[in-house]
Order: sequence, then structure tokens, then C-alpha cells
Amino acid sequence: MKKKWFQLLLSVAIIALSMSCNSAKIDLEITSPNNLNRVEIMLDDEGVVYYTLLKGDEQLVSPSKLGFVLKEDDFNSNFKVLNTSKTSFTETWIPVVGEEKEVENTYNQLKIELQEKDGKQRLMNLVFRLYDDGVGFRYEVPEQANLKAFEIMSEETQFQLNPGADIWWTKADYDLYEHLYTKSKVSELKTANTPVSIKTEQGTYLAIHEANLTDYSDMTLKQDASGLHSELVPWPDGVKVKTQAPMVTPWRTIQIADNAGGLIESNLVENLNEPLAIEDPSWIQPMKYTGIWWTVHLGFETFEAGPHHAATTEKSLAMIDHCVELGIKGLLIEGWNKGWEVRGRRMDIPDHMGPTDDYDIEKVAAYAKEKGIELIMYHETFGNIPHFLNQMDEAYEFMKKLGIRYIKLGAAGKMDPPGMHRHGQYMVEYHRKVLKKGAEYGFMYVIHEPIKQTGVCRTYPNLMTQEGVHGMEYEAWSSGNPPNHTVTIPFTRGLAGATDFNPGIFDIKYESLKTKGFNWRVKKMSQYPKNPGPCVKTTLAKQLALKVIIYSPLEMSPDLPENYLGHPAFQFIRDVGIVWDESKVLNGEIGEFITMARKKKNSEEWYLGAASNEEERELSVALDFLDENRTYEAVIYADGADAHWDKNPTAYQINTKQVTSKDNLKIHLAAGGGQAISLKPIN
Repeated sequence: MKKKWFQLLLSVAIIALSMSCNSAKIDLEITSPNNLNRVEIMLDDEGVVYYTLLKGDEQLVSPSKLGFVLKEDDFNSNFKVLNTSKTSFTETWIPVVGEEKEVENTYNQLKIELQEKDGKQRLMNLVFRLYDDGVGFRYEVPEQANLKAFEIMSEETQFQLNPGADIWWTKADYDLYEHLYTKSKVSELKTANTPVSIKTEQGTYLAIHEANLTDYSDMTLKQDASGLHSELVPWPDGVKVKTQAPMVTPWRTIQIADNAGGLIESNLVENLNEPLAIEDPSWIQPMKYTGIWWTVHLGFETFEAGPHHAATTEKSLAMIDHCVELGIKGLLIEGWNKGWEVRGRRMDIPDHMGPTDDYDIEKVAAYAKEKGIELIMYHETFGNIPHFLNQMDEAYEFMKKLGIRYIKLGAAGKMDPPGMHRHGQYMVEYHRKVLKKGAEYGFMYVIHEPIKQTGVCRTYPNLMTQEGVHGMEYEAWSSGNPPNHTVTIPFTRGLAGATDFNPGIFDIKYESLKTKGFNWRVKKMSQYPKNPGPCVKTTLAKQLALKVIIYSPLEMSPDLPENYLGHPAFQFIRDVGIVWDESKVLNGEIGEFITMARKKKNSEEWYLGAASNEEERELSVALDFLDENRTYEAVIYADGADAHWDKNPTAYQINTKQVTSKDNLKIHLAAGGGQAISLKPIN
């Protein structure tokens, strides 16, 4: 009798398990072109949609919920599948400026058309694009009778990762991307800005970000009882996105790589953006530049007019002469206009056409043109966005008349309209207006206090570079960047796009401050927590290496001209490329070390940059990327034998040798050090 009851209970259990499996069965799936990456989509009994991401047998993202919460009701359950379609696509496109001569864009796509089973029976589509280097997916809300204008209160996208995986992140901040990175376990993460990078316990590397951020709010990440999920930046009234059908969201991206370098070599984010929107982009030109910038950050000159004003006519003309002498094409001038003296305290400043009394803008522009130097004019809005938009056309006409083609645009200060966040939908729309308007006038941008990079530079390559990083300026007036920071950002922030980090400081310990009598500034800087004294926390050789490692097609060498003039190591800055035909990560681990090799655009020259964190290390680098039929002259800018980022940062040596593709280079990196190498074919 007991045996019969046991058999009956076992049968009931098997039936229940079978019903459970059927209710959560895999309805749809799609694989990448190489058949290695796979997404499985499921609908549970309540019509909630989940996706799972796998690489082979490894589950990278466990079942994760999709959908929205709207202001009126939920839009994340009660779905049925109306239709599905699968397509494949391949193309090769040519970047106007970039890290590769051409980019392959090959994917398999699955489109799922959903409808609510009852009630309003609203429609929503999900589109998944599977690449060999990851996945992008987005929501589409088609035009329909039952959904017109609507407000999104929450996007329910989840990213359920293994809690034991390693993750590199900066805290979610609706107004600032300028934070140092933290490494932790996924289980310890609370909030994060994207990109975040992950190493699974099986050794696979992932990066979560978004692509083609258009007319939508920035996605941050939050982890709570429901798991890791998207958290959109809100409007002042708490609404996340104000929109109407038809609409599409940005792509949610998950890059996949076998090693850390594979994340950098991925083109997933740019591939998920629209093609070039500028009919003739020939006016878009990369450029090296220096600036009236470092002195004001060090604090011995000022943005605002006065006895220590940096951007005077006299100093600007002298800097143009220095550009000619250094062989640098461009000059950034900050603090040229009125309004800096009351920044953040008035809503009617700055004046985007009104130079200070001690700055003759016509004279400076004419002299720059005579000397063949391009000016970069800084338009700092101080967060007064309506004020800048009201002046933008007039200011752009003014600059065009002066022959100025490059703009640095900032948004430091309290936001206006009040309550707006720098990374919300309002600012996303503002930045797109700026790019489109700049394209009309023929302007190229470096943008500070930006929305995040999401590959939009494919569509509008006049977005040359932008900040959104804890950059070099922090070395001037804070505890600065620890040595591991510069070998973390290529694998994290750098995945989003060009990074205006501004390496190239030669006066590592700021001796020029002391010789100019600014010992008070040196003393003040040494009081910052964890600051061992005022300095850039790299060796000089690493500053050179970062010119290769950190990509920026509008690239500043910010140190004072007297620190460059006559310095043998400055030759590398003259020679090194800023846009490339090929880019390869030869080795690297997030936050530890990296070696990159890049082939200069329209050239047979290669440049190599290697850098380390706080650890001294030896690397072996194969040169098999070189043309096997050629011999190259390698000019090696290396750390000195006793170099150290703090104790002896300026010790360096320059050696020359001949190499071929069969050679392996032994690279010594000091603690916080680096090595930069130019490889030029002989004959």
C-alpha cells in the first residue's frame, strides 16, 4: 500500500515538473554567425518575457525580465507572441575617423512581435541582434490605436549575472561620469554607470552598456532584491522618458570576449548605430593640439580676467608661436570670454560672443590663420542650456566668420532648467541638437560634462572626442588618479568611444610650479588625502604610452610649452598617430597592464604602447603583426632602470634597434610605468 502511494506521489511530481517545464519552455532562440553565442527567449504563464544569454554551454546572463512600467499601468506582462522573423545581415563600413580602416558589421537578427492578450491589447516588439562579439537588443513600440503619447516610469530590463563574477564599475551618478573605478564581486554592486566590465568565474569577459542613445534617458544599473536591472535617469518630476509611438529605445549591449583585450577590439557599440548622416564629411579632420588649460588647472593662472588671466591676447599669440615650434596643429583657448567671474551665479552668462577686455579675438584668429594653426574655442555653458541654445546660431556664425572650426563645449555648474540631470532625456536631446547644428556649420567637437558615448560618432563623426572620465585634470587639484586607473579605463570607459583623457605631462612632479614661485600651490596639493605630493602618478614613459593606449582623434598634449621644447621624448608625440588603420590588444588584464599596437592611418608605421599599474613587470611581445617582408626601425621610449611612478618618475631612456615580424620584444615596465615604441619600415 505504501509502495502504491509512493508511486502515485512520484507520478504527480513528474507531471507537475513537466507542467512547470512546459510553462517556462524555450519558445524562441537565435545564435550568432559563429554559432557560439545564443539568446533564448521565454514567456512564463503570466506572459512575462525573459531572455537568457549563453556562450556555448556557459550561461552568461540567467533568465532576465524585460518590459516597462508606464505612468498609467504596467507594460511588462500578459504578452503573447504574434509573429517572429529572422534575418541575417553583413556589411563593411568605413569610419570617417576611427581605430580601424574598415569595420565589419555581421549579425543574425530575431524580431519578436508581442501583443497583450487582453485589456488594451497593446503592441510591443523586441529585436535581438547576435554578433560574434556580443548582443544588442532593444524595444520597439509601433504606431497603434491603443497607445499614443506615454511616459515611462521604469524600464524593467534585467541583467542577471553570476554573483561570484568580478565586476569593474563606477557608482551611478545622474550628473557626473568622473569617478574612479572599483573592482568587486557582482553581489557587492549597488549602482553603476555604464559601461561596466565583468570577468566570469569561467574566464569569459563581458561589458554591459548601451548603443545609439537617442531621445531617451541614460541607462544606469541598480541591484536590489529583484537583481541587477536598468535604472533610467529621471526628469525633475520623476518620469524617466517622455515619448510617443512609434518609438525605439537605445540598444542594450552585452559585449563578449575570450580575453580582456577582446572587449577593446569589439565594434559592437558603433555597429548598432545608424550609418553616416553627413553627406560630405571631408571637412572632419583629426588633430593634435595643446592649450591654455593646464596652467589654470594647476592654479597659477585664472579662467576669469584679472592680473593672472591665462587667455590674454599676448599669451595666446605666444602660444600660437609655441604650436609652430612644437609642430602641433591646434590650440585650445579657455577663458577667452566674459562671464567666468560670475560663473554659476547668474543665468545670463557666459557671453558666447563677447571676449574679455584683454583678449582681441579677431587679432588672435588672424594670427593663427597666418601661422597655419587651428583654434579650438571653448564654450562653457555653466549648465545654462537654454541660454546657450538661444545664442548658439549667432555664436556659430561668429566663429565661422573668424575661421574657427573646432569647439570645446562644457556644462560644468548647476543645471538650468532647474532639476534637470546632465544624463537625462533633456540633455540627450540637447547633445543631438548640438551635433546636428555643428554638422550644418562644419564644426568638430570635444565635449566635457557630456552624456555618455554610445557610438553615435559613427553617425555624426564631428563628435571627435569627449570627457566623461576621471581625467588628467584631477592630477592638478585633487588626490588624482592612482596608477591602476589608466590601465582600467581602456577596458571600461574606453569601450564607449573616444576618451578626452589628455595624457602627455612631462613635468611629473610640477617642478615648474616651484621655479615660478608657486610653492604655496605645491603645499596645498600635498594636503589632499592619499596624495604623496603633487604629481602625475605615472612615469614619463607611461605618459607617452597612453598616447597609443587611450584613443582620441582630437588629442591634447597639455603640459606647458617649456616642458616640451627641446625634450628628446617629445619626438614620440610628434610622430604618433591619432587615427588608425589597425588596432590590436597584444595582452592585458583589467586594472593591471595592457599592451596595444596600432597602425597609423595611411601609413606603414606602427606604434606600440605598454603600461602597468602599481606593479613592476616584464612582458614579452610578439611582433608578428608587422609585415613579414620588412625590417623596421624600433625607437623605444622606456622607463629608466630605477624609474618609479612616485620615487623617480622622469627617469627614461631612448634606444633604437632593428626588428622584424619574427622578433619578440622584452618590455620592462616600472611600477606605474610604461613603454612607447615607434616602428617605422626601413626604406
